[in-house]
Amino acid sequence: MRALIVEDEIPASEELSYLIQEHSRIEVVDCLEDGLDVLKFLQEQEVDVLFLDINIPSLDGMMLAHHIGKFARKPYIVFTTAYKEHAAEAFELEAFDYILKPYDEKRIAAMLHKLELTFKRDQEQTENMDNRMQMENQAYRRAEGHLSANDHGAQRGYDTREDQVRSGTRQAQQGLEQRAVSSSSPTHTTDNLTGTRINLLRNDNIIVTDSADIYYAEAQEKVTKVYTKNGEFTMPVSISDFHSRLPQDAFFRCHRSYLVNLAQIREIVPWFNNTYLLRLRDLEAEVPVSRGKVKEFRQLMRI
Repeated sequence: MRALIVEDEIPASEELSYLIQEHSRIEVVDCLEDGLDVLKFLQEQEVDVLFLDINIPSLDGMMLAHHIGKFARKPYIVFTTAYKEHAAEAFELEAFDYILKPYDEKRIAAMLHKLELTFKRDQEQTENMDNRMQMENQAYRRAEGHLSANDHGAQRGYDTREDQVRSGTRQAQQGLEQRAVSSSSPTHTTDNLTGTRINLLRNDNIIVTDSADIYYAEAQEKVTKVYTKNGEFTMPVSISDFHSRLPQDAFFRCHRSYLVNLAQIREIVPWFNNTYLLRLRDLEAEVPVSRGKVKEFRQLMRI
C-alpha cells in the first residue's frame, strides 16, 4: 500500500510516519502540509490511503475529503486530529478511521492491521469483479456483434416507432422515406445508427439509447459507469473505448476519468488551480475538468 501523510506539524508527521513503518508494510510516499498541495499531488499520483489532519492550511481536511470523494478511485481516509467534534462528519464522508492525538501506539497498530486486511480483501474483490466483467464484456461484444450483423432492420424499425411518438405522423413518414432510401446502402445505415445511438448493457440485455440522453461517464477501475436520464449503466469497457463510440463533437473528455455531454452542462463552477466543476441538467452530480483539459474546454465553451 502507498500512503500520503497530510499534517502541518512536523513532530506529529514524523511520529505517525515512524508508527506506520513499525507496525505495517505500508509505504509512506510523501508528507504534505497544505490542502491545495495535496490536490495537486493527487492529480499526478495515486495513493491507497490518506492520513489526514483536519486543521491544515489553504483547504481544511474536511473540505479536502469532500473533494477527494469525487475522485474515480478514492483512497481510504484516516483522519488524525486533536478534536473529537468532527468525528460524526468524518464518518459521513466514509472515513476508514478517526484517530485522536496524542497518538496511542496500540490504537495506531490495531488500525493499521485492520487497514491492511481491508485493503487485501478489497483487492481480491476487485480481481473477482474484473474476471466477471471480462466475461460480461465478451458476452456484450457477442451480443453487440449479433445486433450489428442481424438486427439492423429491427433497429431501424425501433427508430421509426420512437420518431412517431416524438415527432408525430409527418416526421415518422419522413423517417420511413429515409429508411427506403438508405436500405440500398447498408454501410450508410450502419454509420447513421452508430452516430446517434449507442448500445448500453444492463443485466445482459442491450438497451438501445439515444446518445443525447447520456449525461456523463466515469471510469471506475476497468469498467465505465454511464449516467443517463433513464438511470445508470455499467459498461465492461474502458472509458476511452466508450468515448470512441459516441459522437465526438458532442462529448468531451474533460478528465482522465470523466467524459461529459456538452449539451447537458447547466453550470460551470470555478474550482482550485484554475480548473472547473461542471454541474449538469437534472442530475446532482459534479464533473471535474482537469488542469490539462482546461484550455481546450475554454475554447469549446468560448470562455
